[in-house]
Formats: sequence, structure tokens, C-alpha cells
Amino acid sequence: MKKSLLLFSFLLLLISQAIAQDVPPVKTSKSSAIKLQFPTEPGWNVLKEGQQLEFEVQASGGTGTAFRYSIKQGKVDGMVFDSLGYFSWTPSYDFVDRLSGGRVLQVIFEARNEKDESASQVVDFKVEHVNRPPVVGELKPLYVRYNTQNTYTIESAAVQDEDEDPIVFVAIADGMPEGAKLSAQGEFTWKPSLTQFNRLRNKPILVEFYVEDQPAKARTKGAFKVEVTQQDLPPTLQMIPSQKRFVYKEDATLNIKFQIYDPNGEADIASFSFISTNTTVPASALVKNTPSQYEFIWRPGYDFVRDPLDSVAFEMTFFVLDKSNKRDERTVSITILNAINEGEKDQKLYNEYRASLVRAWDLMEQLKETEKDLKKKYNRARKGKKGRSLANASMGAVTGIAPVVIDEPATSKKITTIGGTTVMTIGTLEATEVIGRSTKDLVERLNYIIEKRNELQTKGDVFARKYALKSSRRKPEFLKDVDDFVAVMNLKGLVALELDASWKNKSKASDENISKTFKDFGYESQN
Repeated sequence: MKKSLLLFSFLLLLISQAIAQDVPPVKTSKSSAIKLQFPTEPGWNVLKEGQQLEFEVQASGGTGTAFRYSIKQGKVDGMVFDSLGYFSWTPSYDFVDRLSGGRVLQVIFEARNEKDESASQVVDFKVEHVNRPPVVGELKPLYVRYNTQNTYTIESAAVQDEDEDPIVFVAIADGMPEGAKLSAQGEFTWKPSLTQFNRLRNKPILVEFYVEDQPAKARTKGAFKVEVTQQDLPPTLQMIPSQKRFVYKEDATLNIKFQIYDPNGEADIASFSFISTNTTVPASALVKNTPSQYEFIWRPGYDFVRDPLDSVAFEMTFFVLDKSNKRDERTVSITILNAINEGEKDQKLYNEYRASLVRAWDLMEQLKETEKDLKKKYNRARKGKKGRSLANASMGAVTGIAPVVIDEPATSKKITTIGGTTVMTIGTLEATEVIGRSTKDLVERLNYIIEKRNELQTKGDVFARKYALKSSRRKPEFLKDVDDFVAVMNLKGLVALELDASWKNKSKASDENISKTFKDFGYESQN
């Protein structure tokens, strides 16, 4: 019997263990904080000017599943970061000052899920300066004469260094004619021999040279044509920059330089002008510097491109004529893009910003005066306890004794005898309770004014600091914060405060006075 019981118990134990193994374990999970994942290879955040950086940010953790990505702070022009986490940026060549060699840019990336959980991370991008070699544009030809020291100066307007480095000219020995010299300042001198002159008459030559920037010594090769002068040669027109298409936004300045060269001298230049397919381009945009040098300076206003157009394209032909009507010309295509008047928009936002703080400052000044006045009244009431009034009131019928008043100037005490047997002492505060309204109103008004003034000071400081820069005022939440800030100034219980509606501020609402109240107030609309 015992053996049967033991065997039965053993079978039950085996069955219970098997059932326990079939039951899936209960998993406990705890959502972790959101984390942003960036590239991990060394030096991934170090790049050079003109070098494109691309990577993808991924977020993990939190209780949500879908994330939206954005740059919270530090975004610059040309930087792209979409809501899916794809980042792309190519720093411009003027991003780093040439003397500093490098620049660190801090960017705050943020990820937010559908449950409004978010995380942010600061990334430092180190951008290294890239030295660009000089740029040599189109150079006018040199027309030489026989038995004459011919001098040719390479125009500084045609040779530029985009990094604004100092430049020098270096001669290429193989490309220089015999007897010619080229100085470091770009002055070419040559007195050709008869043999050289005759060869040049049959075949013009090309003089090559280097333009070298300092101190990096990056070089660019340039060249100008040398040929024999002839009688009544046509003028040549050089345009800087020498491109055929220009695209500008409204309110941007278009500047094109022109150099006219006539082998017969400047006196042979008859006229220089332009023809435009758009008649609104003013003739005054063409400025004459010298008889052989002109500039086209034009700044189309914000009303140049009329809505609903996105752009206006047209062609312009610049031409030069000599006295024998020989000519040279350059035709360019110009496109003006419709643009938003950022300056006007920023000024309107600044006016909203300043008007809100002026209103707050004005109310603060009134509250200060009211608080000061209430404190005076309260202090006078407290001092009034020293001058007590003694009233002798009869508990029965009032006696016929005439009142006796004793004045003591030193103590300002007044004792009035009415008659009867009961004497009651009433101070000014106590008398207020008996005769007029409750002193609690006085204290409540004072406390409420102090409370609202402190609240207005705190929120005004935050508002002034948060939107001191025009970049922050461009954000969509600015106007909402303006409404919230103005709502703070709608004091409830205005009747109880007994503020004078006709009160006028004695101080002027200057930037200095506003900044004394709100320390972080931005003075200028250009901030």
C-alpha cells in the first residue's frame, strides 16, 4: 500500500513539472530612455570646407515606435536634416576665417516620438579651412609696337583670391618671350626686336604665368595674348565676372565690372551702353568710373517680381563702339527670384517684442507707485496706534455733561469725556474696523500687487531673454508667447486694486529704461 502511494505521488510530481514547462514565462520589460545613435567611426564629425557630410541619425528607446527628427539649435545655411533623420551639409568656403584655420560648430539634434517623449544630443562639428587657389579671369590682349617699350599691367580686377589671401605673380620661363619681364606685382614689360616683331605679326603668342597666393602658395595658371597692333583695331570688352548667366534674389545687388580696351587709345572709344529686354532696368545702373572702365550696379527691389510670379528672366547686351563704329559686345541672361522682405518682417516681429515689454514695463511702474502708496498708508495706520482715543461711553442713558477735549501737541492725544462709567480705547486701525471698511482690504491689495509685480518681473525676464535675437523671434511660437505674456498683464480684480485708469508714466519708454527693468532686453531690431 505504501509503495502504491509513493508511486502515485511520484507520477503527480512528474505531471506538474511537465505542465509548468509548457506555460510560457512572463516577460517583464521596462522601457528605456530614448537614445540617439550617431556614426561611431573616428573623426566622422571633422570635415573641410566644401566637403559634403552625410549620415543618418537613429533613435531607440522610449515607449513609442515612430520618431521625428529635428535640429533644436545651431542650424546654419545649407544644413539639411529631415524628419526621418537624414543629415547633409556642405560647409561653404567662407565658413572658416582663413587666419583661424578651423571652426567648431555646436548642433543640438532632437528626436521625438508620437507619445511626445524626446531626447536631444549635442554634436560638435569641426570644420577645417580649405585654401582655394587664386582665380584668373579673361585678360585683355597686349598690342605691341616695334621699337617701343611696351608695358602691360595684369588687371587686379581679373585676378582674385576668394580667400582674400595676398597674391604674387610668378613668370613661367618657357612661356616668356626673350627680353620680357614680369614683376611680382603683375607688370609685364617687353621691347621686341625686329625679328620678334615680324614673327609676332605672322603668329601672335600667348604669355603664360602663375598667380600664387600667400602663405599657402597655391597656384593658378593664367595667360594673355600678345599681338602686333594694327591701324583702327576694334575695341575689346572684358566683363568681370565673365559668365553668361546670373541668378539673384530680390533686394540683392548685381555688380558687373567692364574694362574697355582700344588699341588706338581711350580717345577712340565713342560710347558704352546696354540694351535690356526688360524695360524696368534703369539706365542709371551703368556707372562710368573712367573712359575705359564701367560698372553695372543694380539692386532690384522687393516689388520687382510681381505676385504670383516666382521669378523674372530677361537678357541684357552690353556693347562698346569706337569712332569708326567698330564694336564688341557681351550678352548675359539675368534671372531675378521672388524673395521675402526679411528686414521688414524682422522689424515687425521686433516691434511686437518691444511693444509687449513696453506695456509690461509701464504696468510695472504703475504697480511700483501703487505699492509705494499703499505701504505709506499702511505705515501711517500702524503709527496711528501711538495716538489713542479714549471714549467714555455710558452703559445707560447719556449724561448731560458737555464734552471736554484736551489737546496735547507733543503727543497729539485727544481725550473726550462723554459721560458714563465705561472707558474704551480705540486706535486708528481699530477705529477703521469700527468706522470704515476692513483693514484686510488694504493688506490684500498690497499682497496682490506685490504678487503680480513679481510674476510680471519673472515672466518679463524670461520673455526678454528668450526672444532677444531676431533668429528666435522668427520661430512660430513667438506670437503665441506674445499673447501669453500679454495675458499676464490682464489683472483680475482690477477694481479692487483701484488702479488709476488715467495714470501716465512720468518716465519715457526708452530702451535704457526698459533694459533696467528687464536686463536681457534686446536694444536693436537688428539683433
